[in-house]
Amino acid sequence: MTGGGLRTLIAMLLAGAAASGMQSRSSEVRDNKTLDEILEVHVRDGYVSYRALKTERNRLDAYVASLAGASLDSATPAQQISFWLNAYNALVLRTVVDHYPIAQRTNEYPPRSIRQIPGAFERLQHRIAGKSVTLDQIEQTFLAAFHDPRVFLALGRGAAGSGRLRSEAYASDALERQLSEVASECVNRAQCFQLDPLQNRVLISSIFSWRRNDFIDAYAGTAPEEFKARSPIELAVIAFMSPRMLASERQVLSKNTFKVEYLPFDWSLNDLSTRGAR
Repeated sequence: MTGGGLRTLIAMLLAGAAASGMQSRSSEVRDNKTLDEILEVHVRDGYVSYRALKTERNRLDAYVASLAGASLDSATPAQQISFWLNAYNALVLRTVVDHYPIAQRTNEYPPRSIRQIPGAFERLQHRIAGKSVTLDQIEQTFLAAFHDPRVFLALGRGAAGSGRLRSEAYASDALERQLSEVASECVNRAQCFQLDPLQNRVLISSIFSWRRNDFIDAYAGTAPEEFKARSPIELAVIAFMSPRMLASERQVLSKNTFKVEYLPFDWSLNDLSTRGAR
């Protein structure tokens, strides 16, 4: 092969590789755009217009169906985390829509709660990335593997007590910003964090109890030295919350006489049409 022919072949191969990369990236953008539009239209401040989404569910169903054949073999950690967060949140939406309006089956949970759907988290199987998985498996296996407990606050569990469901999809190139915002929102939401100076209590979401070891592993070793006598989960909570608190709140915390307690998790459906009704 002549020098000119070799250069032509190399140029063709490079062009093909570039086109393949552009196709892969555009596919990711298309998927994010689809979910972005669904969330932008139907989600307000973490609450969902399930009634409207049910009547316009074709795009949601198509998005979920597209996840079945997805391949994560060459995906970066940020791409994988974004993928599983989006998959989880989309599957929760579809699970609710499939049963909406939700019939009450037990007094253990609020009426219309996603928990009224039998096996919603632990039994219902979904085909994602070539695997049959439950919502619990996505949380406890695939997302837990990345050792970033902020992801557990990013899961829209179909409940008022969960982290606020965003009106946008998670994207690999924006993931750090998005998870940082999720963490900051936690400190500013009564469902996630409350400081009670009168009773000297710090009240935190039950999510910190459910994912106790994840938060301890990620944060306990970074708590300020003056709190070293505290339990591992208390150290983790302090390290997670303190940088995001107001100065006045940190001053209360600095007295180091408070108790840490868990808030009851609010399993009321995050339904925009019944927001505030209990």
